[in-house]
Amino acid sequence: MAQIIPTAEPYFFPGKGETARTGCLVTHGFTGAPKEMRWLGEYLNRQGYTVCGMRLNGHATRPEDMIRSRWRDWLVSVEDGYNLLRACTDEVFLLGLSMGGILSLTSASLLPVRGVVAMSTPYDVNIPMPLWTARLLSQVKPYMPKGKTPGSGWFDQAALKQHVSYPMNPVRSAVELKCLVEEMHKALPKITVPVLLIHSHDDDYVIQNSMQSIYDCLTTADKQMLWVSGGGHVITEEPPKETVFQAAADFIKRVSSLK
Repeated sequence: MAQIIPTAEPYFFPGKGETARTGCLVTHGFTGAPKEMRWLGEYLNRQGYTVCGMRLNGHATRPEDMIRSRWRDWLVSVEDGYNLLRACTDEVFLLGLSMGGILSLTSASLLPVRGVVAMSTPYDVNIPMPLWTARLLSQVKPYMPKGKTPGSGWFDQAALKQHVSYPMNPVRSAVELKCLVEEMHKALPKITVPVLLIHSHDDDYVIQNSMQSIYDCLTTADKQMLWVSGGGHVITEEPPKETVFQAAADFIKRVSSLK
């Protein structure tokens, strides 16, 4: 019996033509699944790029699997995807949503990538207690609700219905996310490749001004910010997605042309 949630499987799309030797690693977010990046992956593949959508460790199976995962496991999942792409391409771009953006930015300080597109990426996560307390709490209260009204932040209800993610936030995993954010903070000044940041004005899921805070910490000379509207946190599945996809494709095309 398959363990991965149906439609949430990882994917690999071989490229075609002149752009096939450019790889795009698309990485999903916290409690999410590769599916939330699939439409972006298919869009980039139609441009000829070779695309890989990895499943982060502990995701898209059972919530208890995620509880056993640590932030280093998620980074290794990204590194696995990078190495798969690097075996058949000349350069690799990292594209991530939410925690996938955190992982992409952090990995850009560790791996020889060509550029990064980070979407809906939080600069920090709010845990209203010391991390050691949260770790103890997770032993007796393993899950917390995602919000008062699940799905209230979505603009496209049809997109929400096909979206795959865990229904609750594992408390222990939230602690790991906080640790991962701290690693990103250390990584941002070390990134030397071009970076495109994309965020929605209507995203009420992450701490406000996250994109500006990330931008200010980046020391790379080639960094851009793009605001979109009319969609919530998962902008790869919400109404602004075509704008997001085109911006990502234009960024990859421009950076690939640089000597």
